[in-house]
Amino acid sequence: MEFVRIATDLIVGFVSLLIITKIMGKTQITQITPFDFISALILGELVGNAVYDKETGIFQIVFAVVLWGSLIFCIEIITQKFRRSRTFLEGTPKIVIHKGQIDRDALKKSKLDLNQLQHLLRGKGAFSMREVEYAILENDGSISVLKKAPYSQPTRKDLNIEGPLIKLPICLISDGEVIWENVKSIGYDENWLQDQMKTLDVGTYKEIIYAEWKEGEGFYAQKA
Repeated sequence: MEFVRIATDLIVGFVSLLIITKIMGKTQITQITPFDFISALILGELVGNAVYDKETGIFQIVFAVVLWGSLIFCIEIITQKFRRSRTFLEGTPKIVIHKGQIDRDALKKSKLDLNQLQHLLRGKGAFSMREVEYAILENDGSISVLKKAPYSQPTRKDLNIEGPLIKLPICLISDGEVIWENVKSIGYDENWLQDQMKTLDVGTYKEIIYAEWKEGEGFYAQKA
C-alpha cells in the first residue's frame, strides 16, 4: 500500500506540475530570471516533500502546487501590466562594457568578476576584450555582445550582395511518425507522400527517422 500511495502522489504531482508549467508558458525556461529559478525549485520541493510525507494527501499536494503556481502567475501578470514593477521583480539588464571600456561599478552590482565576464564573452565568440564594443548582462545571467566593426561578421548588406528569400523547412516525418497537418499545410496528401517513399525504397514510415520539405528544394529524408 505504501508503494501505491507514493506512486499515486507522484503521478498527481507530475500532472499538476505539467499543467502549471504549461500555464506559465515557455518564458519559465527560455528567459528564466533568478526569481523564476527559485520559484521552480520551491515548486518541485513542494511536490517532492509531499510525496514522502505520509500525512500529506493528494488534495494537499494539488492545493500547494495550484496555490504556488497561482502566486507565480499573478507575478507574471503584474510584470506584464505594470512596466514599473519589472525592475523590482525581474531586474534590469546592465551594460558591463561600454564603448570598449569595462564598467567596474556595473560588474560589482551584478556580482560578476572579470574571470566570469571573460567566460561569458568566450561563449559569444569574443576571446579578447579588444573585440568588444558593448556587452550587456541580461536578466537571466546570459550576456549579449556587440563587437567592434573590425571584428564583427560582414553581412550581405555590407557586401552589397542580394541574398535569396529565406524559406522555412517543414518537418513531415519525425521518428517514423507522420505529421499530417504539416503535409496538408504544404498542399499535399498521403498519395504524394507515398510516392516520395517509393523513391527512397522504403515500405513504411517507420523506416524514416526524419523527413522535411522546403520550397525550392523539395523533399528530403533520412532513413532510420
